[in-house]
Amino acid sequence: MPTSSDSSSGTPLRPPAMLRLTGVAAGYGGAAIVSGANIDVGPGEVVSVIGPNGAGKSTLLKAITGRLPVMTGTVTFKDRDVTNLPGHLLARRGLGFVPQVKDVFDTLTVHENLEMGGYLLARGQLAARVEAVLAAFPALADKRHRTASKLSGGERKMLAVARVLMLEPAVLVLDEPTSSLSAELSRTVLRDQVRRLADSGTAVLLVEQKAFEALGVSDWAYILVSGRVEIAGPASELLARPDIREVFLGRTAPDGPPQPAASSPDSPPRPA
Repeated sequence: MPTSSDSSSGTPLRPPAMLRLTGVAAGYGGAAIVSGANIDVGPGEVVSVIGPNGAGKSTLLKAITGRLPVMTGTVTFKDRDVTNLPGHLLARRGLGFVPQVKDVFDTLTVHENLEMGGYLLARGQLAARVEAVLAAFPALADKRHRTASKLSGGERKMLAVARVLMLEPAVLVLDEPTSSLSAELSRTVLRDQVRRLADSGTAVLLVEQKAFEALGVSDWAYILVSGRVEIAGPASELLARPDIREVFLGRTAPDGPPQPAASSPDSPPRPA
């Protein structure tokens, strides 16, 4: 994680934005669910968007990735306006998206899923890229001929990420990558996979319901409440705030480190 800081303020310096949202509003049927969202994601960063259930997190990602119209505001990628550009064109430009569900092809093998992810590559490049991705995910290499439907939950999510990485995206957008995973597998996905991708130079935008786990691997975070960014700052500082639970749950934070609770941000998500 970046450690340099502005000596005058102590705030960590951030890399130039690869993906930038400026005043973005989005919703359904003319009603804005998210409004005024200003978010930056730079190379080598994990940037988390967290918040209570129903805050608009998934709506925001759909707008960023061309799956839902942006009502107002702009989405800029590599200094070019890509507002409302369809998802397949964003993929061509280097923005990868791993959805929460329907993230792999169940009837295809691991190898075939990766080939599908590399659909824009020339035939001569495809085989080499498959091997490079499998080298980065050795657990999948041993199962390259297994169909996705027979993978464990953690392996399946690993495959979903690997499939998108076939095109070597500059920005990777992840929607609830730990959904339906156990606590142990969630930590593995976030700490071993997501953090590693950012450390290799990829800009990672993460929407995650397991808020405290997400903050633990992030460089910067935005807290979305009722469709608006209420708090933004270094993830480590947000994690240390004594009122962080109050932001989510509307009550005073308990003493000591946050602990999971039945109605905590770690609870099973509802659609945003």
